[in-house]
Amino acid sequence: MGRTNRILAVALGATLGACQTVVPTMPPTAADASEASGTWRATATDADKQRIRDWYRSWQAALADARAKGHGAEIDREGALLQPTAALPNAYLPAGDYRCRTIKIGAKGRGGLGYIAYGWFRCRVAAEQGLSSLTKLTGSQRPVGLVFPDNLKRQIFLGTLELGDEKMAVNYGSDRMRDMAGLIERIGDNRWRLVLPAPAYESLLDVIELVPAN
Repeated sequence: MGRTNRILAVALGATLGACQTVVPTMPPTAADASEASGTWRATATDADKQRIRDWYRSWQAALADARAKGHGAEIDREGALLQPTAALPNAYLPAGDYRCRTIKIGAKGRGGLGYIAYGWFRCRVAAEQGLSSLTKLTGSQRPVGLVFPDNLKRQIFLGTLELGDEKMAVNYGSDRMRDMAGLIERIGDNRWRLVLPAPAYESLLDVIELVPAN
């Protein structure tokens, strides 16, 4: 299974790891999550609440920068994946193993690349104390965190960024450069995305596509 002992301690006091996959018969409800671990608004830092509020503005700025640098055709080729309003009802992301790939859009610095699309890596979603965890298992930049219910068209991801050969994620809220906040949305049959507005490094927006591994 690989890295089964890694643990992320999040600000709400829950713990999660990349454990054996268990698929729940029903998705956790907002009431279940609140009773078990609190809501995302009670957990998120002020900076991450602002990131979530400004998600559309961040997306528009990222697309504008990438298109200005000649990446319009690449953006259009991705279809719904990179369309800000493509989210469909029923955003719930089931437990299981996923193939995942990251696209970085827009650049923070004047000389940065406006668009970078990476290949496929491995991700895992697992049931965690009435919520779900999402862990990117491979690659040099690996988001690790919890998934909270929000509304019909989105869930909220709060976590931290694990880098390089690190084996343990830092606590959420302890390092603003590692904190991550984003939107999980369904964009097709068995197809989801994690949208990370205003990441700390490199890009203006990261989009991680998720499709079941099997």
